Amino acid sequence: MERNLYENCLTILKNELIVALGCTEPIAIAYAAARARETLADTPVQCVVRCSGNIVKNVMGVTVPNSGGMRGIDTAAVLGIVGGDPARELQVLENVTPEHIEKTKALLREGFCTCELAADVENLYIEVSLKGAAGHTSAVELRDRHSNITRIARDGKTLFSGLREQTLEQGDKSLLTVETILAFADEAALSDIEGPIARQIEYNTAISNEGLTGCYGAQAGRVLLHTGRPDDLRTRAKAAAAAGSDARMSGCPLPVVINSGSGNQGITITMPLVEYAKAYGVGQERLYRALAAANLIAVHQKKYIGSLSAYCGAVSAACGAGAGIAYMLGGSYELISRTITNTIATIGGMVCDGAKPSCAAKIASAVECALLGLSLAQEGHVFQPGEGMVKETVEQTIESIGRMGRVGMHETDIEILNIMLGK
Repeated sequence: MERNLYENCLTILKNELIVALGCTEPIAIAYAAARARETLADTPVQCVVRCSGNIVKNVMGVTVPNSGGMRGIDTAAVLGIVGGDPARELQVLENVTPEHIEKTKALLREGFCTCELAADVENLYIEVSLKGAAGHTSAVELRDRHSNITRIARDGKTLFSGLREQTLEQGDKSLLTVETILAFADEAALSDIEGPIARQIEYNTAISNEGLTGCYGAQAGRVLLHTGRPDDLRTRAKAAAAAGSDARMSGCPLPVVINSGSGNQGITITMPLVEYAKAYGVGQERLYRALAAANLIAVHQKKYIGSLSAYCGAVSAACGAGAGIAYMLGGSYELISRTITNTIATIGGMVCDGAKPSCAAKIASAVECALLGLSLAQEGHVFQPGEGMVKETVEQTIESIGRMGRVGMHETDIEILNIMLGK
């Protein structure tokens, strides 16, 4: 494998697999708000949050972690201002105290924070503006990625402006292909991938176990085990992934390792592979390599779709998991490509109507589809070019499904938001 392609895969992997506390959209708001408070150098008396529609959609139905069960854009922003630590970025609310929660509730009752829908902006866009008691102001803008601050201003003067994520430090996703990803998984030095992958397994397993033992949301993971066959590997794989989302969507404060800016997607990729590795007695190194492949295959799909859209990210994540399981069990490039095609040709297009407890059930459905796609591939079956959006090669099929998710579902995204807002 060419060294530049190897380093590119490694860079992308390390930059995607970062730690986040709670659903990344409210956390991104809290992070921007905490940075705005840090910049203000005054006692804030007024807050205005402007968000893109996709941010609004993904904050409405999810519990803000460490908030005492509260929801909403204003909750996330005010809690970030009152108790957030901006140095922690996507773990900004980790050190929130009961006193911070009570202060947040008081400010919310006073109308301290107002929220506005930002028009004609990227799908992932947040701007938090503060006014201080002494008349000072601050503003922080975040776009494209959940921790990507692109502008900081104080008293109308820009202190920082830039599109950090456009640098090569983040890697070039346009160079990703299924073939190069599998070559990287084969050849990666274990010392290069062990850190982020081991952390992903540890954190995401912990929140999955919490979801299986606690009472969160609709308890999709627990219901799968109680009503299905707990001795069935496929049931356990679905339940483990769903349970992590059960806990996370309902405010569990445990951190997760994300993929494509999403904790749900990180959990969906991780847990089916963990369950299959246990069942098949797969060693640690093979599991690490399989997860490297699974994570990058998920990212490869999302590069066409975008971070936030009407296309449910559980699909691309579950597809990555199915491909990763195929790799872990010794599958060839052809088998893995067929698994990808079978999965996204079946469930690609499941809509995202925001982050909320039902995400867990969508994850279970997506994982089931990916495992069916793998079974079909193992039996020598794959959907053929010309059948729907399936093309001649796996790369063309990924691109065509991505185009549908990004372009074709754009109006769907707008209508979903209008319905959620009661318009």
